[in-house]
Amino acid sequence: MSVSALLTQLLAVAVSVLLAPLLSGWVMQCRAWLSNRSAAPIWQPYARIAKLLRKDAVLAHDATPLFRVVPYLLFGIMVVAAAIIPSLSTDLPFAQAADVIALVGLFALARVFIALAGMDIGTAFGSMGARRDMMVGFLAEPALLMVVFTSSLISGSTLLPTIAGFLQSQHLALHASLAFAAVAFVMVLLAENARIPVDNPTTHLELTMIHEAMVLEYSARHLALVEWASSLKLFNYACIGFALFLPWGMASHADGVLWLLVALPSLLLKLAVAGFGIALIETLSAKLRIFRDPEFLGTAFLLAVLGLLVRLMLSH
Repeated sequence: MSVSALLTQLLAVAVSVLLAPLLSGWVMQCRAWLSNRSAAPIWQPYARIAKLLRKDAVLAHDATPLFRVVPYLLFGIMVVAAAIIPSLSTDLPFAQAADVIALVGLFALARVFIALAGMDIGTAFGSMGARRDMMVGFLAEPALLMVVFTSSLISGSTLLPTIAGFLQSQHLALHASLAFAAVAFVMVLLAENARIPVDNPTTHLELTMIHEAMVLEYSARHLALVEWASSLKLFNYACIGFALFLPWGMASHADGVLWLLVALPSLLLKLAVAGFGIALIETLSAKLRIFRDPEFLGTAFLLAVLGLLVRLMLSH
């Protein structure tokens, strides 16, 4: 492991952690503009996290040590995921230790912990949200794996830096398989990050909330870490999409550390476009009934499988 590669790895993780709340603030700002409402400042998530970190935590009497530890575990898991996902460069030494299948396992592990925390207090909201979230994960994870397998068939690897590096080296071309996979990935991104039409991140209505139902009992630093982890998860999913479908602009092994100065504006531009796209989808879509979510995610899975089959047929 070279010194430049280690510096690149640490810089990529630091950028991911620091920019994640900015992406969430940009999405909220775009949603407000598209809805013809006055927008909160783009740095509003930073101010909220800082305010929560200064407050004293209030815990339920029946809370177990697991309830206290879960926010730290969630944040740590998302930081580890950020170390595997290429955002600025494909020269990531830590990413060689885990492929995309392990990355999906990390996201599943985070879901299990937040579901256990939601049920830990014993409230009806937490248990309801945990059941709904596990249902969404059960349907979304296979679709995400099919999307990854489609890209891995093209590059011959399940490592995200390898996939991104291979696509970077190829001429710009339209792949029918990647088109199907991209649509499926967007649908999975919306579901996994509690976005409309599967969930509404701003609601507290008992009949509609999924993710918010599991974190209602958290406050202060615990809630700050949970919200920061949620923003980092959205950031990670966006970077997965960039690595699979838009890898151009990242630094490679031969570019050196100085190329990161060019890769950062490219990442910011792609995040700005992705954030506006998410806000546009949420503004134009209506919240689905919980019983329609399996249909939505089933469609994503079918599109991902269709992309995989198209790739297999074209390769023979």
